[in-house]
Amino acid sequence: MATVIHPTAIVEPGARLGADCEIQAYAVVTKHCVLGDRVVVHPFAVVGGDPQYLKFDRATPAGVTVGAGTVIREHVTINRSIHAGAATVIGERCFLMATSHVAHDCVVGNDVVLANAALLAGHVSVGDHTFLGGGAAVHQFCRIGEGVMVAGLAAITRDVPHFTMVAERDAVIGFNVVGLKRRGFSRAAIAELKRAFEAVYFTPGNIRAVAAAVLAAGDCQTPEARRFLEFFAGGKRSFARARRAREGGDDDAG
Repeated sequence: MATVIHPTAIVEPGARLGADCEIQAYAVVTKHCVLGDRVVVHPFAVVGGDPQYLKFDRATPAGVTVGAGTVIREHVTINRSIHAGAATVIGERCFLMATSHVAHDCVVGNDVVLANAALLAGHVSVGDHTFLGGGAAVHQFCRIGEGVMVAGLAAITRDVPHFTMVAERDAVIGFNVVGLKRRGFSRAAIAELKRAFEAVYFTPGNIRAVAAAVLAAGDCQTPEARRFLEFFAGGKRSFARARRAREGGDDDAG
């Protein structure tokens, strides 16, 4: 199959399309875009539009890159970066459902699903194999880790660590065991991740310091558990907290 651009689609001069792409009727791919192989853009989507940033200079040479095999459904908007030479990045094999939005300077990993009307504000990062439910909204500069399940209509204003499930407003409601099993994680890795999750979320004190202490103790040997703990060393925002910790009165989100 060769790349197909349907009648009434707009692909501006300068856009770069990989092999076997399909740009359907009324879709817009601006000159600022680089699309990998087998990307499909459905009607009325706009890829590479200007960022919704009042101080943006439209002459800024910034763009959008979309990885191979990604599907962009109807009315999706993906805005280009606000920084010269930079790009908003969508990984490979992602599925962006109708009316979802990816703002400027987001970095979305591989195999990510944004359900209908999921919204990412500027500078958000989303890890591989993460699912955002319909109508979920993520505040600017937040980090959503790998393998996270975000419930529909959730409001995310804090960082969400790898392999968790989050709902409502920044409420970690559990550990994404089902998702890990589907991806073939070993029993040893899942067991260690459970212990690390419980240690971080149900030990009183500053969550960043607790995670660092658990990591330094050396009890977690699998790379998955270590990656979970290392997440808390990064970022500038506070962290989504477990519901049980909130009910217990621990309000320390730092």
